[in-house]
Amino acid sequence: MFFKKISGLLFMIFLSFAGCGQNNDYMEYDENYWKKKLSPEQYRVLRLKGTEPPFTGKYYKHFEKGTYVCAACGNLLFTSDAKFDSPCGWPSFDQFIHGSIETSIDFDLGYPRTEVHCSRCKGHLGHVFDDGPTETGLRYCINSVSIEFIPEKSTE
Repeated sequence: MFFKKISGLLFMIFLSFAGCGQNNDYMEYDENYWKKKLSPEQYRVLRLKGTEPPFTGKYYKHFEKGTYVCAACGNLLFTSDAKFDSPCGWPSFDQFIHGSIETSIDFDLGYPRTEVHCSRCKGHLGHVFDDGPTETGLRYCINSVSIEFIPEKSTE
């Protein structure tokens, strides 16, 4: 068990240093822009690295077909096929759309966690953990307020 935790942590540190998901369309705006564009709750989470309370987000138990995008800039982040039902209290995904996110290590709680950011606007989305139930072994634990859902178009 110990070695699984260490290897998972090393993998996430590698992702952080590898610049996983670099996006050449980086959007650089000052904080006044984001304060005007985002709701106060979105600003608190996306720009100040806050967290919404567990079990309260609109996408926690949301399982329609479609795509999830960054609420700040519209960058494509996750598909509904990557979403799974997790008891953690936040929407959870086991993989992201290639090039859509970046990671970094934060010590805000006194121990290392891998923070997930939008690769385009650098907005805080949540954290990734190595305890996911699928074959990837990853759980991207994302704040609902930091994402928006685009439903899949019906072919009928």
